[in-house]
Amino acid sequence: MTNMSLVTTFILTGLPHAPELDTLLFGIFLVIYVLTVVGNLLILLVIIVNPHLHTPMYYFLSNLSLIDMWFSTVTVPKMLMTLVSPEGSPISFPSCVAQFYSFDFLGSTECFLYTVMAYDRFLAISYPLRYASMMSGRTCAILSTTTWLSGSVHSAAQTTPTFRLPFCGPNQIQHYICDAPAILKLACADTSTVEMVIFVNIGMVALGCFFLIVLSYVSIGRWRAFQTCASHCIVVLCFYVPLVFIYLRPGSKEVVDRIVAVFYTVMTPLLNPVVYTLRNKEVKKALLKLKDKVIYSQSK
Repeated sequence: MTNMSLVTTFILTGLPHAPELDTLLFGIFLVIYVLTVVGNLLILLVIIVNPHLHTPMYYFLSNLSLIDMWFSTVTVPKMLMTLVSPEGSPISFPSCVAQFYSFDFLGSTECFLYTVMAYDRFLAISYPLRYASMMSGRTCAILSTTTWLSGSVHSAAQTTPTFRLPFCGPNQIQHYICDAPAILKLACADTSTVEMVIFVNIGMVALGCFFLIVLSYVSIGRWRAFQTCASHCIVVLCFYVPLVFIYLRPGSKEVVDRIVAVFYTVMTPLLNPVVYTLRNKEVKKALLKLKDKVIYSQSK
C-alpha cells in the first residue's frame, strides 16, 4: 500500500470483559475453534468420499465448509491472543491489511455463496425434472468460481481505499480483528468518502444477496418444501442479522459491535457443521458409514 503511515504496528484490544474471565473465555473460544475446524473438515471429507453426496447441493456445502474453516482461522487465533495478553495483541501493518482483506473477502464470498445455495434449492424444488441439466457440473463450477472472484473484487474495493489513508496517531484498534469501523477511527484524515464507499459496497452486497435469498424461498411457496431448506435459513439469518446490525446502522458503538461480531465471526462457522449434520439425514448416514469404515479398518 502506498501511504505515508507512521504507524507500523497496531494493537488489538480484544473483547470487552473482566480480566478474571480471561482463562474461561480463552477455553471457550479455543474449544469452539477446534470444533469448527474439525466439524467442517468432517463435512468436506464425507462429501469427498461418498459418491451419493456428489450433487450440486453438497458441492456448494463443501465450498461453505472451506470458507468457514478459513474465516474462523483468520479471526479466532488473534482473538485468543488478546485474551492472553493484558495489554492487547500487536499486529503489524501488513498483517492487519492481510487480515482485513481476508476477513472481507471470505465474508462477502459467503454472502454470494448463500445466494447461490438458495438458487440451487429453488431449482431443485421448482424444476425437479430439469434440475440435473440446469445445475450441471459445469454450471456449478462457474457459479462457485464467480462467488470467489466476486468476493475478491469486493474486498479489494474496501481494503485499498482504507489503507491508503494516513495512520499517524493512536494505534489501538478497539476490536479483536482489523475491521473497517475500528480502523477508520485511527486515520489522520477525513474518512467520510471511504466510509461511504464501504457502506454502499457492503449494503449492495448484503441487502442484494439477502433479497435474492428471500425471493428464492418465496418463489418456492410450499411450506413443506420450505421446511427442507430450514437449515439453510437458520445459518443465513445468523450470518446476516449481525452483519447488517454492525455495518448498515447509523453510528457505531465499539463495545456492542465487538460483542455482536462474535456471532458471525465465531458462531456462524460452527453452525455450518452442526446445523447441516443434525438436520440432514444424508450427511448423518454418510458420517455413520465413514465411522464404520474407520472402525473396520482399525480392527483388521
